[in-house]
Amino acid sequence: MEQLLYEPVMERLHEIRKADILIGIPSYNNAATIGDVVKTVASGLAMYFPRARSVIVNSDGGSQDGTSQIVEAALEDPSLLLVQHPVPPIHKIITPYHGIPGKGSAFRTIFKIAEALQVQACAVVDSDLRSISPEWVERLIRPVYEGGFDYVAPLYRRHKYDGTITNSIVYPLTRTLYGQQIRQPIGGDFGFSGKLAALYLTKPVWETDVARFGIDIWMTVTAAAERYRICQAFLGAKIHEHKDPGQHLAGMLVQVVGSLFSLMEEYQSVWQATQGSNPVPIFGPLHEVEVEHVSVNVERMVSAFQQGVRDLLPIWEIILAPETLTELLVIAPLETEEFRFPMDVWVAVVYDFALAYHHRVMHLEHLLKALTPLYLGRTASFVLETQESGHQQVEGVIEMMAERFEAMKPYLVARWR
Repeated sequence: MEQLLYEPVMERLHEIRKADILIGIPSYNNAATIGDVVKTVASGLAMYFPRARSVIVNSDGGSQDGTSQIVEAALEDPSLLLVQHPVPPIHKIITPYHGIPGKGSAFRTIFKIAEALQVQACAVVDSDLRSISPEWVERLIRPVYEGGFDYVAPLYRRHKYDGTITNSIVYPLTRTLYGQQIRQPIGGDFGFSGKLAALYLTKPVWETDVARFGIDIWMTVTAAAERYRICQAFLGAKIHEHKDPGQHLAGMLVQVVGSLFSLMEEYQSVWQATQGSNPVPIFGPLHEVEVEHVSVNVERMVSAFQQGVRDLLPIWEIILAPETLTELLVIAPLETEEFRFPMDVWVAVVYDFALAYHHRVMHLEHLLKALTPLYLGRTASFVLETQESGHQQVEGVIEMMAERFEAMKPYLVARWR
């Protein structure tokens, strides 16, 4: 094994020798939440997989707030095992990860340990979760451990204005390209087989920006494009440490969309041959849950779009087809209440950006940043269209958008070559 793991970790692996299930928890300064996450994971393993040999791996990126010490303490508690009959002990490994700082390096460490212990089923959960329950462990692991699936994507109930990058770009584009209706391809909590973990390790992405920023979408797309068996696990609401979406938006858009576009290069023969899409099975009963309210400032989004029209027109002229640009100039002067960004124009925008990325018409980061005001315009329109709509109606609008992406795919394929 390439020396990615520190000596104490290697020694610990030799002691454990082999395991059935591994749960990885990547962390960086998550002292406020990680103790509860670790205890909940241990409870889930004890409740649902009492006879399995299980390992919890905390892969930490150099936390300065005592995260590792809290993980140590969390598994010392004898009341953790909630079952009365004898169970195999749950092993724990705390490891600093090497390489580019970011989630990808943490995941690589987790995949390495999974491979070394020859585990059958793995899951990774975020360390800043406030809504994790023992059932999450069952739903992420059982489809792999007993059901023959290789990848379990999370399915959360979210506020209608939470996850707008997923709703307007990531879900419809992933579905259209790879033919699988995976509703939340960048969820952060996943299950996967030991076999798939071994495949991930062979890919040459670990020193790239994908490992730094786009690891969630990379895992999902790789599983879909390489035709592994995929399902979804309904996990209810996802509540974690609050991040201001406005503050992190441009960076996240560049990272996620950049990863998606770069994967289109690698898997072009797959997605060009894919037609239509298929539903993906869901584990766990779907039920209504209370979700955190998300407030959005539509005026600010519309004005960011209009500012983009003023500032970025020369750049958009290089990226967008003339007819798409004409449509944008028609909607630009509209007042907020009347503002609408038509669905088909949005699909054409995303496809034009994917094509411009493919043909390398300019520096890729500049190209991706030029998408942000357009995305904000489409999001503002989505909010205005769905103000009075309930959950089911909003999902209907998102489905309609995904169907438009599929219907307009020939536009992308024809211009790609």
